[in-house]
Amino acid sequence: MSAHDPVDSDLPAESGEDSIVSEAETETEAELVEEELDPLALAERDRDDYLDQLRRLAAEFDNYKKRMAREHEELRERAAERLLRDLLPVFDDLGRALTAFETAETEAIADGVALVHRALWTLLEREGVAELDPTGDMFDPHRHEALLSQPADAPEGTVLEVIQKGFLLGDRVLRPARVVVAGGES
Repeated sequence: MSAHDPVDSDLPAESGEDSIVSEAETETEAELVEEELDPLALAERDRDDYLDQLRRLAAEFDNYKKRMAREHEELRERAAERLLRDLLPVFDDLGRALTAFETAETEAIADGVALVHRALWTLLEREGVAELDPTGDMFDPHRHEALLSQPADAPEGTVLEVIQKGFLLGDRVLRPARVVVAGGES
């Protein structure tokens, strides 16, 4: 290559550009060092990082809440669907009992109603429902609803009679028993 080759003449210009780039890099590095030494700049950078983390966490939590609400609704729908599917045979039995009314066969009507009652009670028991019979127990306002109070030989507050049965689902009261309570000695 000759001394007048265009490639050789570009070399000093590239060296000048390199010095400009290195000056810019030096200024950037100096700004970084200065920023690292500046407590306000550090605090602002930390604040921005924390704010970004907070926003991401808030978005994740919002997505979690939406997903849980959607899953809860799906679970509720599946539970209702299962219960309704189990109630359909009871509905069919009730239809057969109504048909027996049309034929006026008294025994068939009684059998049909008993069949419906038995099928419905079996379904309720399978779902965890239990009958609440508090006769002779002490009145409990969480499990009983007092309709009447009457004088009796039993201690005050004793359940004398059940007017309407109560029902439990596990430990929870589905419907309190409606009762007559002893109000003291006669």
